Amino acid sequence: MGDDLVGRARDLLRGAPVVDGHNDLPWAMRSHVRYDLDALDLAGDLSGVLHTDLDRLRAGGVGAQFWSVFVPSSLAGERAVVATLEQIDFVRGMIARYPDRLWAAFGAADMEVARAQGKIASLMGAEGGHSIGCSLGALRGLYALGVRYLTLTHNDNVPWADSATDTPKVNGLSRFGEEVVREMNRLGMLVDLSHVAETTMRAALAVTRAPVIFSHSSARALCDHPRNIPDDVLKSLSANGGVAMVTFVPQFVLPAATRWVVDADANMREHGFHPLDTGPAAIACQREFAAAHPRPVPTVADVADHVDHVREAAGVDHVGLGGDFDGIAFATAGLDDVSGYPNLIAELLDRGWSTTDLGKLTWHNAVRVLRDAQDVADELRRTETPSIATIDQLDGNA
Repeated sequence: MGDDLVGRARDLLRGAPVVDGHNDLPWAMRSHVRYDLDALDLAGDLSGVLHTDLDRLRAGGVGAQFWSVFVPSSLAGERAVVATLEQIDFVRGMIARYPDRLWAAFGAADMEVARAQGKIASLMGAEGGHSIGCSLGALRGLYALGVRYLTLTHNDNVPWADSATDTPKVNGLSRFGEEVVREMNRLGMLVDLSHVAETTMRAALAVTRAPVIFSHSSARALCDHPRNIPDDVLKSLSANGGVAMVTFVPQFVLPAATRWVVDADANMREHGFHPLDTGPAAIACQREFAAAHPRPVPTVADVADHVDHVREAAGVDHVGLGGDFDGIAFATAGLDDVSGYPNLIAELLDRGWSTTDLGKLTWHNAVRVLRDAQDVADELRRTETPSIATIDQLDGNA
């Protein structure tokens, strides 16, 4: 990619910086150093250790980041809720430690304030419904602490929603799952449909009164992975007002990488690691396997193909970006860490994307969906009270 195009991309990102839908830095910090920011200072150069540090975020033109307060679905019930609270505590502490670089954001207005001050708007998203322990009160508690989206599942089902990578149990959403979506709408918390089964996507879109997001998913038509979005769902985002945030995870971008990951995951299990483990020993195991079995590496152009496809299927007002950095062992070439966004924008400029449309992709679509969700919540709160329903009452176990 020519330096002139990358330079133009950097100029564009100064005015319309990237809103990234998903970064797993909090869990990576837990895995590496138990949240010790003295041991891994984000103000320093953490290349080779993490995908993310403050200087590389600036170099990448990132203006707003949804920090994932993910916990693995191997944690359940109260353990999952407590671990999620610890993740939130880390993010709040991180923002407080770097006040000259990060700005606590809870909605669209805060994002605009951060942009005006040249700081990175820091929002939070909880990845997996297990984080609420089947409690609408816990859901409201997460919202009160600043969580602005909930991914309905992670890789495993929750009792009220089916995951894309588990055996279906409730045909999408149970009655309690529908109530979770309605309560999220009332709060102003975005419904995130990355990780969920196709049936769950469609069920949530049928129930929601507010726009939804996919915080880190790509196009199923280009890479047939269950984590990606089918075309009919992409088309439905136009009427819903939602945003599909294209991810750079190699196995969701390139079919050959999908096949390689099946073998790499089996190797991880053989060595006693969960395939999603990003601790130092697990990463070393992954890299040793990759050295012996060279992996197919997607390129910036492959990711741009997904961005183009989402724009074609859903419309330019419904596409965004969600890198999933520090939640992956391997990255796409040219999008190796959070500094790589200008390379993608340069590729899209080369394909004829206008400055206006690129501004929608990077900033305006994500800001708008948060604003729209809050507008819906403001209306709903005038007529609806907090739901006190339980899963036992709604799903037949009372």
